[in-house]
Amino acid sequence: MGESKKMEMEDIISYSDDLVTLLKNRNETNDLNNCVDISNQLRSLCLSDQSQLNTSLKDYQEKINLCKQKTEACKAEVASDAEIHSLQKELDEELHKESLLQEELRAITNQINNLEEQRSSIEERRQVLKKLEQDEKKTQMKLSMYASVTKIIPDLNDQFKISGAIVDKEKKTVEKFELSSQEMSDFDTCNAVWKMIT
Repeated sequence: MGESKKMEMEDIISYSDDLVTLLKNRNETNDLNNCVDISNQLRSLCLSDQSQLNTSLKDYQEKINLCKQKTEACKAEVASDAEIHSLQKELDEELHKESLLQEELRAITNQINNLEEQRSSIEERRQVLKKLEQDEKKTQMKLSMYASVTKIIPDLNDQFKISGAIVDKEKKTVEKFELSSQEMSDFDTCNAVWKMIT
C-alpha cells in the first residue's frame, strides 16, 4: 500500500513536470496555426496561378495548331519562301513560349507538392499538440482528484525533498510539511505521508 502511494506521488511529480514544460511551450501551438494558415494561402495562390497557366497553355496550343494549319495551307498553295519563313518563325516563337510555360507549370507543381508535404507535417504536429493538451487536462484532473482525496497539495519545485501543504477545508487550515528523501528511507517516507493523509 505504501509503495503504491509512493508511485502515485512520483507519477504526480512526473505529470506536473511534463505539465510545466508543456505550458512553457504553449506559443508553439499558435506558431503552428499561423504556419497552417500561411501554407493554405500559398497553396490557394499556387493553384490559382496553375489554373491561369493552364488556360494560357491551352491558348498557345490553339495558336500553334492554327499556325501549323496555316503553314500546311500555305505549302499547299505553294506560298512564297518569305511567307513560309515568316510562318515558321511565328511557329518557333509559339513553341518557345509553350516550352517556357511548361517549365513554369512544373515549378508551380513542385511548389504545390512541397506545400502539401508541409501542410501534412504541420497537421501531424497539431495532432501531437492536441494529444498533449488532452493529456495535460487529464493530468490536471488527476492532480485535482489526488489533492481532493489526500488533502495534500505537493510542491513539485524541489526534486530532493518531498514537500507541500495539507489543506483542511473544514478547519480552514493550511499546514506545510517537508520530508527529506535523502535522510529517510522510502518506507519511512511513505509511512509519514500516509499518516498525514489519515
